[in-house]
Amino acid sequence: MSSSTTHVTVRVPLAIRRRPGRKTVVIPVQDPGGTKVPTRADPALLKALARAFRYQRLLDEGRYATISEMADAERIERGYLGTLLRLTLLAPDIVQSILDGRQPDGVTLPRLLEPFPAVWAVQRNALKFSRT
Repeated sequence: MSSSTTHVTVRVPLAIRRRPGRKTVVIPVQDPGGTKVPTRADPALLKALARAFRYQRLLDEGRYATISEMADAERIERGYLGTLLRLTLLAPDIVQSILDGRQPDGVTLPRLLEPFPAVWAVQRNALKFSRT
């Protein structure tokens, strides 16, 4: 791996509306005459996915040698960190569907923190995702 790594920053204009008991992410509509379409993206699930992929990247880059070392540095429970890291094993199309807010009903953070199959086709069936 070269030492001249390039980072890309993507900025997405969005608003977070707080409603009793939940937050809703609202993306702007490209058509100025159109109406705003709220997304079904689950903020807790999005945050967990982002953290999982960040933690995996830190391990891949060698910043931490073990999950225990990272858990101590990040001040979170080792077991929870291991559970979060399993989210990086989700099929890419499942991750994309979640990011787009197109996940089936019942696919929530607590559901994905439970054990799920490692084989992508079996994941899709277990989580009721249809391959698009």
